[in-house]
Amino acid sequence: MFSRFKKPDGAGPATAASTPQTPKPAVVAAPEVNRPVVARRAGATATNPAQAVAADKEKKRKERMGELKVELHKRLLDNLNLGALEHASETELRQEIVSISTEALEDMSVVLNKDERSSLFQELYHEVMGLGPLEPLLQDDTVNDILVNGPQQIFVERAGKLTLTDITFKDERHLLRIIDKIVSAVGRRVDESNPYCDARLADGSRFNCMVPPIAVDGSLVSIRKFKKDKLGVDDLVRFGAFTEEMAAYLQAAVATRLNVIVSGGTGSGKTTTLNALSSFIDNSERILTIEDTAELQLQQVHVGRMESRPANVEGKGAVTQRDCLRNALRMRPDRIIVGETRGEEVIDMLQAMNTGHDGSMTTIHANSARDGISRLENMIAMAGIEMPIKAVRSQIASAVNLIVQASRLQDGSRRMTSITEITGMEGDVISMQEIFRYERLGLAPDGKIIGRFTATGVRSAFADRFRAWGYDLPASIYEPVAAE
Repeated sequence: MFSRFKKPDGAGPATAASTPQTPKPAVVAAPEVNRPVVARRAGATATNPAQAVAADKEKKRKERMGELKVELHKRLLDNLNLGALEHASETELRQEIVSISTEALEDMSVVLNKDERSSLFQELYHEVMGLGPLEPLLQDDTVNDILVNGPQQIFVERAGKLTLTDITFKDERHLLRIIDKIVSAVGRRVDESNPYCDARLADGSRFNCMVPPIAVDGSLVSIRKFKKDKLGVDDLVRFGAFTEEMAAYLQAAVATRLNVIVSGGTGSGKTTTLNALSSFIDNSERILTIEDTAELQLQQVHVGRMESRPANVEGKGAVTQRDCLRNALRMRPDRIIVGETRGEEVIDMLQAMNTGHDGSMTTIHANSARDGISRLENMIAMAGIEMPIKAVRSQIASAVNLIVQASRLQDGSRRMTSITEITGMEGDVISMQEIFRYERLGLAPDGKIIGRFTATGVRSAFADRFRAWGYDLPASIYEPVAAE
């Protein structure tokens, strides 16, 4: 038997080869009450007896394979020298898993066909080295989000639409083991005293979890997958997120160092938009990025990346975005990019925009440009700063030049629905003018939204600035699209 990574004799529990087992009863254990919802639905919706029998047979096969996987995983943990695996190649590890599992199946007198063996060995590899049932979803490039509602429900988002998968965990303990594997890899913990956690997977994907007793029906997990291939402006134009005219305007705005806020709801594409806008920054500039979870993918040469850190087990050692921002101001940045502003760091962000760090960018959660301004005011108030509302608005009006609104529409598509300039103060009110917008015209029979991008007819207040920097945009880009 291939045994390079097998534990030495006498180390740990007895091996599968040396411990006779009578495995059949364990394999055909009674099915759990809360087995996969999909299997039950298949039987429930069958239109004839043959379909019902086939669905029941498939359900029993999945249960049997699940029991087999649990038993073989135990054997692998008993036999593998986990310390030696750190230096093993993927091929060597797969060979060892196949070897130990094959021997265990022979001991258990279990016969599987070629496809079942291949699938089982692949799942066992994911259990040992990956994230178990979640691993195939992480490797699927069409999946954007993975949402786990307890061990028996795993949803994925593809092209903006949520669908229920037939993938499940064996039970809550299995799900908790995978969660613990993720959070322990980044030096964090999740238990009853600390029932939630933000983390980052090895590939950069954003991970969030909440476990019982806070999560009532089983642990909740959400994974926002990391895009390996950064979407550029040309890609977003091709996908219909905005038009070439809007791209030309945004290029001029970023290159001439306007302060930009990208506003939008969860999953609306704020980070993707911020990444795309950052491509217009000149390579000679020094950029510092500050995030809770590092997601920005800047391609410039001179980039310094910072990530905040939560408190440790003793409640000490926390490093907030505001701490990072204060230190960033002492690092001679040309631009500061904050991944998301959601709290008291808004004070330092606005001051940075007002004091020589033109061209800084950030994102906020808001449903419109006007709501975005209100959110900034609320965050300043929550920071405990006692300022008259007029002074607060004056600070915002002088710091922020442009608000880009990103939205996820009801058909799952993402659009840049508005580009709005802040032009100053009129009395106690911040003056704004919309330059581009997305107009909804109707709904197609397939549920797709019909709409168009159009200019509002308002000339940019920064047109002279653009021209002085060498970006002489034609007047035609500000002309509204003619009604059809």
